[in-house]
Amino acid sequence: MSRRNLGWLLLGMILPNIAWAETQLNLTKGVTEISNEVYGLHMFVLYICTAIGVVVFGAMIWSMIFHRKSKGAKAASFHESTKVEIIWTVVPILILIAMAAPATKTLIAMENNDDSDLTIQITGSQWKWHYKYFDQGIEFYSVLSTPREQFQNQQGTGQDKGEHYLLEVDKHLVIPANKKVRFLMTSDDVIHSWWVPAFAVKQDANPGFINEAWTKVDKPGIYRGQCAELCGKDHGFMPIVVEVKSEADFDNWLNEQKQLIADAKAAEAASLNASMSMDELMQLGETTYNAYCAACHQPTGLGLPPAFPALKGSPLATSGSVADHINVVFNGRAGTGMQAYGKQLSLKEIAAVVTYERNAWGNNTGDAVQAADVQAVAGGSPTAAPVKEAVEKVVEQVTEAVSEAATAVSEDLSKQYTLDEMMTKGEKVYNTMCVACHQPTGAGLPPAFPPLKGSPIAAGDINVHIDMVVNGSKKNPAMAAFGAQLSKTDIAAVITYERNAWGNNTGDVVQPADVDAASAK
Repeated sequence: MSRRNLGWLLLGMILPNIAWAETQLNLTKGVTEISNEVYGLHMFVLYICTAIGVVVFGAMIWSMIFHRKSKGAKAASFHESTKVEIIWTVVPILILIAMAAPATKTLIAMENNDDSDLTIQITGSQWKWHYKYFDQGIEFYSVLSTPREQFQNQQGTGQDKGEHYLLEVDKHLVIPANKKVRFLMTSDDVIHSWWVPAFAVKQDANPGFINEAWTKVDKPGIYRGQCAELCGKDHGFMPIVVEVKSEADFDNWLNEQKQLIADAKAAEAASLNASMSMDELMQLGETTYNAYCAACHQPTGLGLPPAFPALKGSPLATSGSVADHINVVFNGRAGTGMQAYGKQLSLKEIAAVVTYERNAWGNNTGDAVQAADVQAVAGGSPTAAPVKEAVEKVVEQVTEAVSEAATAVSEDLSKQYTLDEMMTKGEKVYNTMCVACHQPTGAGLPPAFPPLKGSPIAAGDINVHIDMVVNGSKKNPAMAAFGAQLSKTDIAAVITYERNAWGNNTGDVVQPADVDAASAK
């Protein structure tokens, strides 16, 4: 009777694993040859682990039942059995080899990017994907298309959420079926991760690096994924939609895209000679702002200071020149979260959004910016001459400022600052360069951006702390190198601030000379 019960117990341990292989809780098979290899490898290892569990726990349960004290069993006494030691060494090695051989084969196949038929560059940025087709002259941005009111659960939108409301974009990445497509992945800002489960493709997009992946899909259809790396506050709104078309349909799509590009260029040229009314500019500007700018600067224009400054009542949008405002939107601002929208938006859209920012939320400058104004600042028309002169003047002023700054830096190396001076300066530097990742409270956004409050780095060796800020971190690529972005005085100040803010209170006052000495090692 006990043997029959033991048999049912072992069968009960095996059957659930077989059933789980077909449930949604298990790894999906996908639609590519590689994804099926990965699935097969996963199931192979799962069955091995299940068999090991059955043997080990079966032997243990059998021993407890048939060798218990109540049956008069007496424990055997043996020591240093060479045979047993050989068995429990050789058997695991053979099991590992059995798993490693197919795993190595699959990994090599996943990394083999040779003989691709199409190459697409994928660039991640907060919070959109930029696709560029090599040798086709086609590139575009892909952005979540669900209205913000829906995914923020605001009432009164009049629309129900669709099945894929967080996995739908305005422009699909389109690839041909039965063709090997190679992906080159990088990032404009922070680390992203391009993940499409059906393809078994999940590859990090790191700023300053190019990573590779590939896929070959036999079945036309629409496949969805999303960014799989914590890339900022709107990380959850960065979906991926890949549309696989037959070869003939893909060729037709290429021709359509090239025609759309030609039409867009013609419309852009026509817009240079057209003047939109204030109402038209404000309407288009509001739509553009809500799609591209509201995530950071907020629908109210109040922003999320200090990382994303307010536009309501800001000097840039009120008292600043229109040319400066256009330049910021068109070219972005280096070292900040402000992206360049020159390639993402048309001249008319940039003109409209600048007009909107200068007249919304009570700014009321009355400025109506036209596409020709944007073109002038961008440097593509005869009217750009005054702008060019202004730019040259600014460059001259910046050059002089850099020269003066270099002199000031060399003088700073011999200057000794007090704790209060370094804390005041360090707080400003931190709120400008560090707060977006490590937060105003120093609590960070783990695991990508670890806390500084109470951290070992902020309480440990000062030279290690300096090296981290100057050269970045090899273990965590999210930690950028600030040696070329900040002066030695700024670095000394921000390190002093990090070592004494939020209750860290080490009392350390780092001087520019300390940074210079550590950097020279």
